[in-house]
Amino acid sequence: MQHKTQLTLSFLLSQVLLLACAEDLECVPGFQQKVFYIEKPFEFIEDQLVLNLKFDDCKGNNKLNFEVSNPDFTVELDGNLVALKNVSEVGRALFVHARSEHAEDMAEIFILEANEKRGALKVIRSEGTEGVKFRLSGKGVDQDPKGIFRINEMNGDVSVTRALDREAIANYELEVEVVDMNGKTIDGPVRLDISVIDQNDNRPMFKEGPYIGHVMEGSATGTTVMRMAAFDADDASTDNALLRYNILKQTPTKPSPNMFYIDPEKGDIVTVVSPALLDRETMESPKYELVIEAKDMGGMDVGLTGTATATILIDDKNDHAPEFTKKEFQATVKEGVTGVIVNLTVGDRDDPATGAWRAVYSIINGNPGQSFEIHTNPQTNEGMLSVVKPLDYEISAFHTLLIKVENEDPLIPDIAYGPSSTATVQITVEDVNEGPVFHPNPMTVSKQENIPIGSVVLTVNATDPDTLQHQTIRYSVYKDPAGWLEINPTNGTVGTTAVLDRESPFVQNNVYTALFLAIDSGNPPATGTGTLHITLEDVNDNVPSLYPTLAKVCDDAKDLRVVVLGASDKDLHPNTDPFKFELSKQSGPEKLWRINRLNNTHAQVILLQNLKKANYNIPISVTDSGKPPLTNTTELRLQVCTCKKSKMDCSATDALHISLTLILLSLLSLFCL
Repeated sequence: MQHKTQLTLSFLLSQVLLLACAEDLECVPGFQQKVFYIEKPFEFIEDQLVLNLKFDDCKGNNKLNFEVSNPDFTVELDGNLVALKNVSEVGRALFVHARSEHAEDMAEIFILEANEKRGALKVIRSEGTEGVKFRLSGKGVDQDPKGIFRINEMNGDVSVTRALDREAIANYELEVEVVDMNGKTIDGPVRLDISVIDQNDNRPMFKEGPYIGHVMEGSATGTTVMRMAAFDADDASTDNALLRYNILKQTPTKPSPNMFYIDPEKGDIVTVVSPALLDRETMESPKYELVIEAKDMGGMDVGLTGTATATILIDDKNDHAPEFTKKEFQATVKEGVTGVIVNLTVGDRDDPATGAWRAVYSIINGNPGQSFEIHTNPQTNEGMLSVVKPLDYEISAFHTLLIKVENEDPLIPDIAYGPSSTATVQITVEDVNEGPVFHPNPMTVSKQENIPIGSVVLTVNATDPDTLQHQTIRYSVYKDPAGWLEINPTNGTVGTTAVLDRESPFVQNNVYTALFLAIDSGNPPATGTGTLHITLEDVNDNVPSLYPTLAKVCDDAKDLRVVVLGASDKDLHPNTDPFKFELSKQSGPEKLWRINRLNNTHAQVILLQNLKKANYNIPISVTDSGKPPLTNTTELRLQVCTCKKSKMDCSATDALHISLTLILLSLLSLFCL
């Protein structure tokens, strides 16, 4: 076939407007067609049919009624839209709201000027176009979501296969081309833009709750409390998402059922009552709940609605001073006792959760000795008056305090603290039998150790604070760890019953401590405790001791310095070192050892010759520096051992016990022969 077929694609609309519905689908409650386009007439004639609307709730349309956005039109029960009078100006659109027992929906009727056109994609064929067809492609056809649109291959009409959701996908970009029977492109592709026209199928929603606002009591009329903002998923450029706000309900309704106003366009909630009515302390409740409605379609009756609750709290300000519940309070306290003696009560009409209610107390008179303090009980707001320094009945049996109460927060400028913000507290002190008191306490005295038994240490002195009771006092020993002391029960004279020993384990840092009791004649008797510290002065009553008392040396030793001896003394200086070291007198043809003083506390024993393996006892005397000095003689045991290969063998020496005395006797007997 030699002739060539020429095809030309021509679109009546560059952008096709599709209805969100499809043919041959199962029953969907609502208008069967939701969008209409009509050409604007010169005038709509009274009772003349404009168009027919089909509404089906799929359950019989019981109690079906229609509402039209323009009051000059009505919809009859059969769905006919007619004008109620001759109308020339109606705007760009009409909205019809239908409601039955089981469903409701809205249809939109767009009124076009004479030069505006609407329709479906069409292809104008020239002659000789047999054997060609239209092909549609793109998102919504052969791309996900697939199968939404289809095209009549023969005439090019584009249709929708199922309901569309503008809020899911608002625009589709498709391509149309003309192909031959083999699928080869003859003309195109040409871009086809499809916009889904919005329907009012989304209610306004309040997404940011809970909505809580605060306003200070006494605020001026018109004070902004909070802003309510709803969201509508419909097209923001249409009335479908044009919201208007309204207050449906206020709880409670006192002191006025209209305490607040909401800006219909902005959603701002403001006060509308006078500052005097916005008084937290006179309100039934300081919390108001408003049911707020948001309606789309600019608030028209056909608009969809959503609601939310706004909670408004009336905040307190310090416009009430705290007041004592009475002008004078009474308290009784025993002398010598501390702690809370009375709770002062106040009233305050402000909010207990704020510093405008919390009380701060102060003592402004009658407390020169700072014997009293007052603090706030955080749970009850009461003033807890306490004695912090024990009171003395004998000094003063009565006290009068002047107490002031204020708030943590300052009062507002036109409110001041009055006479009721101060109160008097009368305090009566009760006399009690107090224990005698030692003077001084503790008592200190210095005594030499080893003073004779029966020596007087001191006489204690205790007095009874209860001067008005004329009581007698008796004394007794309470604690005497070493059992060295006694006390005269009548006059308090302390004497010794044993020798005082500074070196005793009961003495710490040269001080011996004992406790005594003073007991009055009250009923019951009261007791006071006194402490006695005796500083013991040292006397030279301890002989020095020598260490070590055992030494070992090899029988062939070249170094004959046997041992270094040390001396110690339990006494204190000057009854201790320097010590004097001496050997007992040696006699005979030759001396076997000597002792050399190294310093004030040490000396060294030196052999003068090697000795045979044996045990030797060397008497050594040590004398301290006391006045008079004391001497102690100690025997140093010297073991002379056999030493081989750096090992010392002293085992055989145990059988030999040669003392200096035996050696001397042997030498004397030889010289006498």
